Amino acid sequence: MGNGVLARFRPSLLAWNGPLIGGLGVMLALIAGLLLAVLPLPELLVLFILLSLTVATLAEPLVGVAAGIFFGLLRAYLQAEVPQVPAQAGHLFIALAVAAWLAHGLARRDLRLLPPLSAADVPSGYHAASSQRAIALALLGFIGLAWVSLWNAVDLANYGLPEFAKWIEILLVFLLVADRARPRHLPWLIGAVALVGLFQAGVGLYQSLLRGEGPEHFLIPGTHVYRAYGTFEQPNPYAGTVGMILALMVGVAASRLWDRVTGNRVVASPCLRIAALLAISAMGAALVVSWSRGAWLGFAAALAVMALALPRKARWGVLLVVTLAIVALALYTTGLLPAPVAARLTGFVADLRLEDVRGVGINDANYAVIERLAHWQSALEMWRSHFWTGVGLGCYEAAYPRFALINWPIALGHAHNIYLNLLAETGLPGLLAYLVFWGVVFGQTWRATRRADGLTRGVAIGLLGAWTQLSVHHLLDNLYVNNVHLLIALLLGLLATTDDRR
Repeated sequence: MGNGVLARFRPSLLAWNGPLIGGLGVMLALIAGLLLAVLPLPELLVLFILLSLTVATLAEPLVGVAAGIFFGLLRAYLQAEVPQVPAQAGHLFIALAVAAWLAHGLARRDLRLLPPLSAADVPSGYHAASSQRAIALALLGFIGLAWVSLWNAVDLANYGLPEFAKWIEILLVFLLVADRARPRHLPWLIGAVALVGLFQAGVGLYQSLLRGEGPEHFLIPGTHVYRAYGTFEQPNPYAGTVGMILALMVGVAASRLWDRVTGNRVVASPCLRIAALLAISAMGAALVVSWSRGAWLGFAAALAVMALALPRKARWGVLLVVTLAIVALALYTTGLLPAPVAARLTGFVADLRLEDVRGVGINDANYAVIERLAHWQSALEMWRSHFWTGVGLGCYEAAYPRFALINWPIALGHAHNIYLNLLAETGLPGLLAYLVFWGVVFGQTWRATRRADGLTRGVAIGLLGAWTQLSVHHLLDNLYVNNVHLLIALLLGLLATTDDRR
């Protein structure tokens, strides 16, 4: 429909606005009165919050993204503990946010799924965000090859399409955030992510330190403390998610502190500093009591990478990394690092092997390691059988019975290594496209740490840590579960914001 047609319709649409809004107001008032008379106060309060978030999403789609992430991470908890509540409530907010974003763009006739290639193609005051285009194209490349893998998927309906929908959702949320968010939105977006992390940390600390009971297999050996698992029902993906948010917060805080040390002016209220310190402390404690080895290793690597990026001069970054390494080694060699923590970090090395594990004896000490190795070996067998296209994106569990090793007949849902998992599901081209995608993300994030200033530079450093946490943890697990992909998509959008010159 051309602009002239839109112009002819606009007066009539505006003429309907007054009666329409008035009618909706009367209807909402009647509904509110009926609900107030029927519903108990707790349910009424929850409904009021949901309605408020819905209205706010229609006005600003970014609110819906934040709400979708918060409710999305409740999925496993709702399925297990509150089955009467829709477990996919987070996706409803994401769908509403995407619809509102498209409606806003069409209304202002300025919907850009990708930024223009050159400044000559854009109106005055708008400049191309190169990181947004680079990330979007790399992501589309992986999605395209993932779609190819579904042509001969083992189970398209139950496994392939739901997993493919995750990546479409990642693309849509990324484009939404990259299009709507500006540097002025960063404080409240970072605050929303911090609140999600703080909520999950609070739930995890309660489960571990205060409740006094939990699943027996979550009991930390030699203690009466249970592993924290938040609303994930599993400690490892919970810890990886908390670790990503913690890395973002540490990056922002470290950048602000570095600016103060180097003499740059930093404006931050004491209350804000105290709140940030409390949030970081809570998430750090939750990460510890999760007892997740993969998350610990990932966060250690994240600290090293953020230390490298913190100074603008590379030699000072290298010096910081060396200093951190010396401190860690000193803690380990002097015994200041608690013995259970040290054993947890290094104990798996003795059982790690690159040979066929079908004949390996299984005991309580090596069970977890051998189980992962068995699933890695099954993933490699899937890849050898389907070298180019894999068994289909998301279909590892469906294909597992054909490739299961003796003593390990039960699939864990994934290979506990995202790289081997994708190799098995999408073949060699799919894995290479995935690595290219994250290579582009790392490259664009590093560039942002060199170019940005102030809060945007802190966000870029934190994102670099979050990507490192994710990538290292993915050597031992799969974090694209329990709607964590929605958080990753938001963080990708924040990266485009740090490179924003609009």
